[in-house]
Amino acid sequence: MRIAMLSPLEMRVPPVAYGGTELVVSLLTEELVKRGHDVTLFASGDSVTSAKLVSVCPRFLRGSGRDAGILTMLNVVTCLEQSHKFDIIHNHTCFEGMSTAGLVRTPMLTTLHGGLHGDWLLLFQHYKGWYNTISRSAKRLLPNKERFVGVIYNAIDVKSYPFRGDDRESYLLFLSRISPEKGPHLAIEVAKKVGRRLVIAGNVHPVDQEYFETMVLPRVDGGQIQYVGEADYFQKRKLMSEAYCLLAPITWDEPFGLFLAEAMACGLPVIVFNRGAAPEVVKHGETGFVVNTLDEMADAVELIPQISRKRCREWVQEHFDVPRMADDYLRAYEQVLSEANVKRELETIVTIEEFSQNSLDYTVDTNNLRKLVLPANLATPN
Repeated sequence: MRIAMLSPLEMRVPPVAYGGTELVVSLLTEELVKRGHDVTLFASGDSVTSAKLVSVCPRFLRGSGRDAGILTMLNVVTCLEQSHKFDIIHNHTCFEGMSTAGLVRTPMLTTLHGGLHGDWLLLFQHYKGWYNTISRSAKRLLPNKERFVGVIYNAIDVKSYPFRGDDRESYLLFLSRISPEKGPHLAIEVAKKVGRRLVIAGNVHPVDQEYFETMVLPRVDGGQIQYVGEADYFQKRKLMSEAYCLLAPITWDEPFGLFLAEAMACGLPVIVFNRGAAPEVVKHGETGFVVNTLDEMADAVELIPQISRKRCREWVQEHFDVPRMADDYLRAYEQVLSEANVKRELETIVTIEEFSQNSLDYTVDTNNLRKLVLPANLATPN
């Protein structure tokens, strides 16, 4: 299959540190190439991939000062200009891809990695392609719309995460973006309640700088509460292999939460607020605890010995590993291509019927044309 993979340009593929969407794009791309598919990746020029790489900028845009909106649109247009080379376009950019999907005949599948609200919903209503969500929770937040191919959970490369059993340190871990939605200030409160050390790791986006400086940094004392900055590939795995448990006091409807799966792959139980996809990713009482209040989160810390770290790893292997994700997307591609072919055939029938109705010189038997063009189960009976 000839597949165009459209990635955001905010981070390279795969990301050096934080970048959930880019990580999923990378894992899916590499697995598809490994399976023999012809994949072209439209991403930043410093991306590392075994697919064909096409780029409109030499390196990822985060921190560059360049206009991400313009360059991402240029990235999408570059793909559309050669859309005839592909069987399907898999769009991970959301806005830019969704707004242009109707301009080419090559079908587009958009993976919605985040929620939609406000005028984004208007764009969604006018979107001409197919789509999937990354959790059932994310789907419930959307209005009904045709061409939904299903829920396809994100994945991680489980074998790249070291597993460690009960021989661990006693500190709690917060490892995610430093923002109000992720709740590091609440993780600090939990650590204070239970009297344990908390290590905070994560990047600070410019829009969250004030939050970080007012709600998090003043409470970092270098002793009980430590901030170690953004964790790269190796530090992330080290922290998740050492910590006692992961605190995820999310305050928004998280569409998936790759960091939850990453933690469990290392044998690290997760305590997470009952928001968004959390109950789909974390199996309550088996790989961690899904709680509703700060007090419940604090109480759950003392229940961690009940959780099998081995079962945490097994759960991720069963549900959130790369081969399963690739299988799901290949089935989705086949569904999109099948429905797109039927759509084209119906358009051909309509065009021929319009021609026959407006022509004075030709008579067209449209019933026979239906039999020739449409699948048997769609042909109109005589």
